[in-house]
Amino acid sequence: MSNNVIVDKSKAFALKIIRLWEYLSSQKHEYILSKQTLRSGTSIGANVKEAIHGQTKPDFYSKMNIALKEACETEYWLELLHESGYINSNDFSSIYQDCQELIRLLISITKTQNNA
Repeated sequence: MSNNVIVDKSKAFALKIIRLWEYLSSQKHEYILSKQTLRSGTSIGANVKEAIHGQTKPDFYSKMNIALKEACETEYWLELLHESGYINSNDFSSIYQDCQELIRLLISITKTQNNA
């Protein structure tokens, strides 16, 4: 644990995304949507981590904005996986709520830039 909410939540989310990808590729034999979800879902935390160690405030906000875009993309892929029947409503609900929480946190962080 890093004592930083966005770092911890984005990393926990990435681990859930990895488990989802493992399930979809091994059990459902779905490779395209799951790979896109894996890429964008793990990128959120990577960009957050880069932002935390950014050299300047513009660098920090740039990486946080990229993390927000990746979270929104992940939200889309999760919706497609659910609506196409690859993940059931219970599994979808949990991970989708986590994704939406990340989006809300990232919006809050990036809005700070606009108010600074």
